[in-house]
Amino acid sequence: MKHNLVVLGGLLILFLTSCIPHKDIVYLQNKNTATDSLQVMIAQQTPYRVQINDILNIRIKVLDQDNVSIFNPIGEGNLNASASERAYFDGFTVDNHGKIRVPELGMITVLGYTTTEIEEEIKARLLEEQFKETANIFITVKLSGLRYTAMGEVGSPGSQILFQERVNIFQAVANVGEIPVTGDRKDVMIIRQYPQGQEIHHLDLTDLNVMQSPYYYIQPNDMIYVKPLKQKTWGTGITGRETLGTFITVLGLVTTTILLITR
Repeated sequence: MKHNLVVLGGLLILFLTSCIPHKDIVYLQNKNTATDSLQVMIAQQTPYRVQINDILNIRIKVLDQDNVSIFNPIGEGNLNASASERAYFDGFTVDNHGKIRVPELGMITVLGYTTTEIEEEIKARLLEEQFKETANIFITVKLSGLRYTAMGEVGSPGSQILFQERVNIFQAVANVGEIPVTGDRKDVMIIRQYPQGQEIHHLDLTDLNVMQSPYYYIQPNDMIYVKPLKQKTWGTGITGRETLGTFITVLGLVTTTILLITR
C-alpha cells in the first residue's frame, strides 16, 4: 500500500510540473508593479551602421534628371523579379573591404557608416567631381530591406526580408508565424553581427520592460533563436488536458501492473 502511495505521489508531482504555466506564455507582463497600466519608455534605437554584404539602395536626383541616369539603376536584370530580387540586382553590395562601387565615382568606403553619412559622402564627391551647387542634388541611401533569420520554436523558421525602417522583436516574430506554446518566451536569443564578431543578447518577451532593451529593435542580419521548453522534450503534454490524459494512461498502466504482480 505504501509503495502504491509513493507511485501515485510521483505521478501527481509529474502532472503538476509538466504543464506549461500560464505566466510563461503571456507577453508583456507587468512584473514590477500590481497596477493594471504602466507607461514604458521605448528604448531609443541607435542608427544602424553598414556591414559587409549589406545591399544599399542609392538614388540621386538633380534638376536635370538625365544627367544622373547613369547613377540610378533601372533593374536591367529581370523586370519580372520580386522586390527582393530587384533590390539585389539594382543595389550596391558592400564588398569584403567595406566598399561599394558607384558609376563615375569609383570605390567608396561605407563600412561602419550610417546611411546619412553615406548620403553626405556621395553628395560631397558629386559636387567635387560632377556637379555644381546649382544642380540642387538630392540623395537618398537606404538598406534594400531588413534581412533577418529566425530559428527554433517559431511557426515558420527561415529568413525574412521586411521593407521597413524599424522592426521590433514582436514584429519580427509575428512575421515568422509566432512562437508556439512550446517556445521559451523568457529567453529569446538575438545573435547580432558586429565588426569585431558576433554577440548573443537575451530578451524576455514576457516582461513589459523588454521595450526598454537596446535590442528591442532588430537590425539587419540578426539571427533570432527561440529555445524549446523542457516540457516539449518530456512528452507529457503541453496543455493541462493533454497532461491529464498522459497521467491517466500512466496511472492505468501502473495500476494494472501492480494488480498483476500482487496476484
